[in-house]
Order: sequence, then C-alpha cells, then structure tokens
Amino acid sequence: MTMPPPETWVAIGFVCFLALLAYLRMHRKVVDALDARQARIKAELDDASRLRQEAQALLAEFERKGLAAESEAAAIIESAKAEAERHTADAKLRMEDFVARRTKMAEAKIAQAQAQALADVRAAAADAAVAAAEKILAAAAKGKVAEELLARGIEDVRKKFN
Repeated sequence: MTMPPPETWVAIGFVCFLALLAYLRMHRKVVDALDARQARIKAELDDASRLRQEAQALLAEFERKGLAAESEAAAIIESAKAEAERHTADAKLRMEDFVARRTKMAEAKIAQAQAQALADVRAAAADAAVAAAEKILAAAAKGKVAEELLARGIEDVRKKFN
C-alpha cells in the first residue's frame, strides 16, 4: 500500500481540527466574542454620540452666553456714553452759570466803582466850590459877620454835596 500524498494528510488534519472546534463549540465562543465586541463598539459609539451632543449643547450655551455678554457690554457702553453726555451737559451748565455770576459780579464792581468815582468827583467839586466860595467871601466880606457867613455857607455846601 502506498501512502497517500501529503496534501491528503493536511486535508484530514484540517477536517479533524474543524471537528474538534465544532465539538468544543468554538464557533459559539467566536460568535459570542464577536457579539461582545460589537456591543462594546456600539456602546462606545453611543457614548461618543452622547458626548458629541453634550459638546454641541455646551457650545450653543457658550455662544448664547457670548452673545448675551456682547449685548450687555454694548448696553454698558451706551450707558457710559449717556452718562458722559449728561456730565458734559451738566459741566457746561455749571460753567455758564459760573461765567454769568462772574459777569454779574464784575458789572456790580464796575457800577460800584462808577458810583464811588462819582461820589469822589462830587466831593472834589464840593471842596473846590467851598474853597472858591471861601476865597470870594473872604475878599468880599470883612470882619466877624463875614466869618460867620462863611462858616455857615461852607457847612451848607458840604451838606448838599455829600
């Protein structure tokens, strides 16, 4: 008897190996391992999908908060501008009031200086008139009567001009 070729022995060994695997139910174990791996991959994909949705929700929330912050900043800027305009208007009104008061004070001082100058001129005129009257009366009148008349006239002129 001749020995079968080596390929036949390989085929017999392979069939025996497959039979052994079938006997040990290895196909079930392989299928179960593949199912477990599929379930694990599916769980990871579901987890990744959930994380992606959470990230998108966080992104949307931060974008919304960013827009709210921008609008709040714009409102603060507008409020600051309005406040600055109010302060500017208030300062302008105070400055105008200050200038008006200073102008009134200057006009009052000028009027007072004019009145004082007029009083000084009148007093000088009165003194000059008294001196002239004294000279005239001294030259025209002589004696005690002249002195009394002169003193009384001087007093009258002083009273009228002051």
